[in-house]
Amino acid sequence: MSESSSSQYVDQFSCPVCLDPLKEPVTIPCGHSYCMSCITDCWSLKEQGPPYRCPQCRESFSQRPLLKKNTLIAEMMETLQKTALQTPAAAAAAVDCDVCTTEKNRAVKSCLQCLASFCQTHLQLHYESPAFMKHKLVDASRHIQENICPSHGRPLEIYCQDDHQCICCMCTDNHKGHKVVYVDTEWTSKKKVLEEMKLTCLKLIQEREKGQQELSEAAKLLKSSADEAVEKMEKVFTELICSLEKKRSEIKEQIRAQEKTETDRAEQLHQHLHQELTQLRKTQAEIHKLLTTEDQIHCLKSCESVCVLPTFEDVPSFTSHTHLSFKDLSISAFREALEDACQTQTNILFREVSNVHVAEPPEPKMQNDFLQYFCELQLDPHTAGKKIKLSNTNKKATYSDAVQQYPDHPERFDFPYILCREVLNSRCYWEVECSGNSWAVGVCYKGIGRKGFTDDCRLGFNNNSWRLGYYQQNFSFIHDKALLRSLTIRPASRIGVYLDHRAGILSFYSISNTMTLLHRVQTTFTEPLYPAFLTDSGSSVLILEKSVHKCKK
Repeated sequence: MSESSSSQYVDQFSCPVCLDPLKEPVTIPCGHSYCMSCITDCWSLKEQGPPYRCPQCRESFSQRPLLKKNTLIAEMMETLQKTALQTPAAAAAAVDCDVCTTEKNRAVKSCLQCLASFCQTHLQLHYESPAFMKHKLVDASRHIQENICPSHGRPLEIYCQDDHQCICCMCTDNHKGHKVVYVDTEWTSKKKVLEEMKLTCLKLIQEREKGQQELSEAAKLLKSSADEAVEKMEKVFTELICSLEKKRSEIKEQIRAQEKTETDRAEQLHQHLHQELTQLRKTQAEIHKLLTTEDQIHCLKSCESVCVLPTFEDVPSFTSHTHLSFKDLSISAFREALEDACQTQTNILFREVSNVHVAEPPEPKMQNDFLQYFCELQLDPHTAGKKIKLSNTNKKATYSDAVQQYPDHPERFDFPYILCREVLNSRCYWEVECSGNSWAVGVCYKGIGRKGFTDDCRLGFNNNSWRLGYYQQNFSFIHDKALLRSLTIRPASRIGVYLDHRAGILSFYSISNTMTLLHRVQTTFTEPLYPAFLTDSGSSVLILEKSVHKCKK
């Protein structure tokens, strides 16, 4: 057998736990083989109780399997080891006996006192002679000189724990005051540490193998749920398209039906007017004839029949009334309402999709980490207090002394507050540029009060809202009427807000060249949240877009 093939077979018969060739191999019911000591240690861990699992395939057994030596594998391992000894590499590593004079036999032990290696025959003197029985024997090695002190030529029998090195008895003068022990004692201690590390390593391996299995199962579940969601989405959108097609046909048929009804009515009116015109023209001709005749007697007899005109209704105006044309139908408004509803629900779906993870991602630390959760927000005009003036893009809210002519709405605040349209129930991040001497940035539940000036309606003064604000040259964070923190530093005009709804984290940052944490809330959110803003006394807030950061790059 070649060296490479022998090595390959040895690798195949390695213990999955210690990664060394199998020693006293045992095979458990699932078919995997281990060293007797390795699998025993594995199942002896406190955390490893019934059911007992295979460290490799994780198959479980309700009762601890009885371990018996696999004689077949043991014989194969013995054969492989013998074969490995006969390979060129093993021959090169073999040590010759220093006593043999003619044919050199292979040494089995080396003596640290004699500084020589001995075959089995010449080693007997060390076992039988009292003078040699105290010599220290080690496995035969070509590097026996490494066990000898290079300075004094004495065996390295002592270990200095302060300098972490092996020394001889004569080196102790250079290690006065140091803690020294015999090498055997240190090795016994180190061996215990290594055994503990081995068990710890085994435990860590098991945890990670279990993690791998759980991760594989989670990935399968993720793929299955993704396929199901895509299928459901395709079905819903197909039904929506069919529903829109149906509504389009219904509205089209309604328009055409109304067109026909009114066209038929116009035709009837046209015929009626034509009949009246015919009759009037006939009467007009008779009157003209009477006026041009000279027979007065005949005229007087005939004028009675034409002097009384039939009763006619006034002719209505067919062009000046407001219901003549279909062009005033609110088709564009219908389209805008559908697009707004679709965009709102699409944004919610996007956030829900981005909230699906195989493993919960770590909390962001750097600005680029936050940007992956960036939300494009838009102010909701229906919630704007009547002293808030909105920009055309619904991105900026400015305090106005003049009352704005907004229509009444149940969601409108009496305070100079305004909310965003977007519902937040996952990880979100947004930034606001604030100016003026009285403003606040925060979040609230939909159920916050809107009408009146009580604490139920005040941002930060109830358990439905949280706010970071600037007022009278002071920065503070307020929740449920409690001033939780007064900031000693003046933040930049740009404020970043990070929300992890599931984890109950709300953080406010001052954004300049760096991000500085101003305040962090750890709580439990029981409802979806809405971004909320206060502008007062000449202040304004501007919701920034993600493109601001792209421009910087």
